[in-house]
Amino acid sequence: MAIGLRSIGAVMALLKPEYPDVTISKIRFLEDQGLISPERAPSGYRRYAESDIERLRYVLDAQKNHYLPLKVIREHLDRMDRGEEIPGQEKSDPEPETATRPAPPRRAIRMTRRDLLRASGLSEPALSELERAGLIAPRRGTVYYGRDQLTIAVISRKLAAYGMDARHLRVVKQAAEREVGLVEQAITPYLRRNPSASRQLPGEVMQLVLHAHAAIMRINLTQ
Repeated sequence: MAIGLRSIGAVMALLKPEYPDVTISKIRFLEDQGLISPERAPSGYRRYAESDIERLRYVLDAQKNHYLPLKVIREHLDRMDRGEEIPGQEKSDPEPETATRPAPPRRAIRMTRRDLLRASGLSEPALSELERAGLIAPRRGTVYYGRDQLTIAVISRKLAAYGMDARHLRVVKQAAEREVGLVEQAITPYLRRNPSASRQLPGEVMQLVLHAHAAIMRINLTQ
């Protein structure tokens, strides 16, 4: 095997920690869709260069974190291949490398209203309903929507199939706001003693609360 090239099994093992759902079949499917084009050895086996792996990582991230359909991902890749800027995304400010940081920050996204409708699959009336309910709004001080607004839009579209609409999500919003108040009240004494933790700690505590919330819901729904 040429230096720097990996087998499909090695690529899957490399990406599995970050994307647990990735499988050899999924990688082959993405190739069949024309999203990646690894080299073929004389024996017919696929051989992935580092550029192929980065391209695959981009596709998986767009699916997992941005909820983008393959058609939109393909358009983004075509733009990347032409050296154009990807619509709806902006680079995050660089952060210093630290030994304790578990993973690099996810890339920020910046979407117009039209981008949000297209990426989420929501209709204009459905988005307007979410806005009237206070569930979605452009990021403060801008006319752009970010990752969390896209997440809410996609989840709302999926929940609609089960008869849940903006009225139900308002209850979720109210519960989340109460939990935010709880977290802020709980960590304030700690932050007074450790002001250097003000950037990292709220996110860590939020993740713990989210895991507890999900576990409690599972317990109650399966009893």
